[in-house]
Amino acid sequence: MTTNVRTREGGPATGRSASRRSRGEVPFRYLSTGAGIVLLGIMAAIAVFLISEAVPALQANNGNFLTELIWDPNGGEVFGIAALAFGTVLSSALALVIATPIAVGVALFISHYAPRRLAGPLGYLIDLLAAVPSVVYGLWGVAFLVPLLKEPSVWLNEHLGWFPLFAGEGAIGGKTMLAGGIVLAIMILPIIAAISREVFLQAPKMNEEAALALGATRWEMIRMAVLPFGRPGVISAAMLGLGRAMGETIAVALIFPATFDITFEILTPHANSIAANIANGFGEATPIGRGALIASGLVLFIITLLVNTAARAIINRRKEYARAGA
Repeated sequence: MTTNVRTREGGPATGRSASRRSRGEVPFRYLSTGAGIVLLGIMAAIAVFLISEAVPALQANNGNFLTELIWDPNGGEVFGIAALAFGTVLSSALALVIATPIAVGVALFISHYAPRRLAGPLGYLIDLLAAVPSVVYGLWGVAFLVPLLKEPSVWLNEHLGWFPLFAGEGAIGGKTMLAGGIVLAIMILPIIAAISREVFLQAPKMNEEAALALGATRWEMIRMAVLPFGRPGVISAAMLGLGRAMGETIAVALIFPATFDITFEILTPHANSIAANIANGFGEATPIGRGALIASGLVLFIITLLVNTAARAIINRRKEYARAGA
């Protein structure tokens, strides 16, 4: 029994080229397997470090770490993650809601609407946003965005104050969850837009041409042929952006006022996150305080892991539906 091996040009491969290819395949397989094992080892090492450093602080804690709102590990040794975890999830979700529609629209414009002379430079500019240091975004947010949002925040509170997000009894505007969410949205927008653009460009051209040939408009073609194909990629891009927003440190540390409250009011100065709290408190932390901050980092690690696992499950399920429909 013989196996027909063909070269890249389509002709049958000689015995020498086939053996050379088989010799190169084995090392590549081992290198790929080794890279996966190293990645798992790094993840396990991070988890072990976080747990080992957090356990002594958790044992010295006089409060409930998961439900306590007070954060005072350096003085009274009472600290909890409830307010910080809530602020992290709320700010990241707000950034995702703002950034995803804009990023998908930008990706569709670059891939299917813009002329080539405009699509190239525009895509390059979007990619450049990802290279801007986070401290620059934070300084821009403090110096420009926070004063700019003062009047719009007052308007939202007066006209939409019946909605919990825009309610507020104290000062309106300033360093708020809204300002932090907008800065995070700008930071994750290039990630979502770049990945979505590449996914939309990979949509089957035959399906697009068939839709146009049947009389569909360009938007109808995108809705029927491009968006269903790119939905798993958009979800993956959004989850990558969400992970970036959850772990962002310097930008939110400069904007958030470092309070420890649980409130849905995004127009009042009551905001904080796990990463921002670590950046603000690590330098002056006592040994117990440092362990408490590492324990909060462990919670952020778990939240990010759960979010990515859920996103992977959603993507796999959609792929199974697509195969079943095909």
